[in-house]
Amino acid sequence: METVDQIARGIVRREGGYVNDADDPGGATKYGVTIHTMHRLGLDLTGDGKVDRDDVRALSQTQAVDIFKNHYFIKPRIGELPRVLQASVFDMYVNAGNNAVKILQRLLTQFDLPVQVDGDLGPQSLKAVAKATAMAPKFIADAYGIARRNYYYSLADHRVASRKYAQRRDGGKGGWIIRAEEFISPKYHLSLKEHKARCEKWA
Repeated sequence: METVDQIARGIVRREGGYVNDADDPGGATKYGVTIHTMHRLGLDLTGDGKVDRDDVRALSQTQAVDIFKNHYFIKPRIGELPRVLQASVFDMYVNAGNNAVKILQRLLTQFDLPVQVDGDLGPQSLKAVAKATAMAPKFIADAYGIARRNYYYSLADHRVASRKYAQRRDGGKGGWIIRAEEFISPKYHLSLKEHKARCEKWA
């Protein structure tokens, strides 16, 4: 099993360097750390008394890893999940905030486990996820990964500007879908034909 540090460094590698995509609600981003996160944490890296895109550009990989470990793993209690889920939920938390936990909580309701879908990993949710993992130890990680993938497709259904993250111009899988499937067993990956069929209504 990977350590939290290894998982965080993998996230940084996947996220890449500085981008400022007008279609991305996160705004200016580097290594997956958004300008909104830097505002929230008060990270004035340039020391000019304000947090702006220059501070995002100044962010180092080491700083990004520390942010992810402290604020996206330890604080939301991802480390208290079963190990089989930690990497995927952690990766999704970086990408989608507490929606990562809401996806998990909705999945738990499909196991008929009573949880609040509130985005917080409290005692009730942690107890429920332990039960679900015991019920389906070989399936739970794939189930969460598939739920992630469905979440991305649903976002693209409802927001035209986000569709480029789910489907490339040539019809292939976009970054969101590829990212989700990194945490899904190959036998559950969608074929290109299945992916195109799922996106067909966007044409």
